[in-house]
Amino acid sequence: MALPLIAIVGRPNVGKSTFFNKVVGKKISITQDKPGVTRDRLYADGEWRGRSFSIVDTGGIELRSEDIMWREIKRQAEVAVDTAQVIILMVDGREGLTSSDYDVADMLRRSKKPVILVVNKIDEYSEDKVFEFYSLGLGEPYPVSAEHGTGVGDVLDEAVSWFEKGTLVEDDSIKIAVVGKPNAGKSSLVNKLLGFERSIVTDIAGTTRDAIDTKFKYNGKDYTIIDTAGIRKKSKVEDDVEYYSVMRAFDAVRRADVCLLVVDSTTGLTEQDTKIIGYVHEQGKPSVIVMNKWDVIEKDTNTINKFEAKLKEDLKFMDYFKSVYVSAKTGQRTEKIISIIDEVYAHAHFKIATGTLNDLISDTVRANEPPSYNGRRLKVYYSSQVSIAPPTFVLKVNSCDLMHFSYERFLENVIRKNFDFSGTPIKILVRENGEN
Repeated sequence: MALPLIAIVGRPNVGKSTFFNKVVGKKISITQDKPGVTRDRLYADGEWRGRSFSIVDTGGIELRSEDIMWREIKRQAEVAVDTAQVIILMVDGREGLTSSDYDVADMLRRSKKPVILVVNKIDEYSEDKVFEFYSLGLGEPYPVSAEHGTGVGDVLDEAVSWFEKGTLVEDDSIKIAVVGKPNAGKSSLVNKLLGFERSIVTDIAGTTRDAIDTKFKYNGKDYTIIDTAGIRKKSKVEDDVEYYSVMRAFDAVRRADVCLLVVDSTTGLTEQDTKIIGYVHEQGKPSVIVMNKWDVIEKDTNTINKFEAKLKEDLKFMDYFKSVYVSAKTGQRTEKIISIIDEVYAHAHFKIATGTLNDLISDTVRANEPPSYNGRRLKVYYSSQVSIAPPTFVLKVNSCDLMHFSYERFLENVIRKNFDFSGTPIKILVRENGEN
């Protein structure tokens, strides 16, 4: 299940990126004293008082500007607001209130989401520096200095309190993001899975502009399917509406439990398909490669084997992939998709008992010793699986420097050989003994 999301919004140059970097503890956003530097939304995971969350830094909102950049940034922020559980509105305590602040506050009130008003650049607090911001109608302003870190903790206390108040509705359905290039047949596939015409299906690329959620039941289980706009290369995203759709598609991947990666079999796996699949892999999501339009492929008894061999060559970085060859148009094999979704979801949530894992890794290391470096050899003292979705393993060793990436890959293959993690990435974290 996706972590609760906090979105930082506000007009340009109020210090959103500086605040974001302070929260996540490392410099991720570009911070520069010039409006409009942050063009794309940046995500990171954080933790505060035992509560994990994701936080997103958006571009600034400038509702009254007709400039294309401002329209793009506004749309990016709107996407973040649509998908966030808690919103931080940041304003500039030095510059004071502006008409744009009122515009943004009005927009956020209409969202009906919890909004925390943060007045940044307050290096020395006095009540008169924040008093005027009460007029935004968003409750008590929180004075902070993002640059120095003062007041940030109070804001995070308020943010996580909304998680604890139960204002966030837990959804136990398996969320399925359907992603891929435009015109690969995503909407046709969604309609086939749902059994009714919900998305408009045409042969014109880009018909589906937004990510649309639809809940359904299958064999007594609850699912939510997210039909997204096609993801194009950025160079081909010519209008801000399509840019907005691309950002929504990436949001859909982030909050999905399983991703269906729809590929047009007639063109095969393209460079852009590989980039989309790589994004899903990086996000740690289980996935299914859906080779669509299989009905128009000329076939012999070896055709699927040839396609599989090509996929294995192109997807070396995720050789755990699961694939299915279907025709959304005719319905061929589409009935298999849900069972494969259930399968990879189960694999992503499987946990190996610590004793069993320790025995496996210890036996493997004894039978296949890692190479020595300068007379020193890697020792693995302890192994445990610390989380699921994706399955994550911690190996306690004598020295992290002695763990060569090839040996780590070897251990991953051993785990996969003994336990079925097909369809899901797994992570191995190497820690020196005594290190958390």
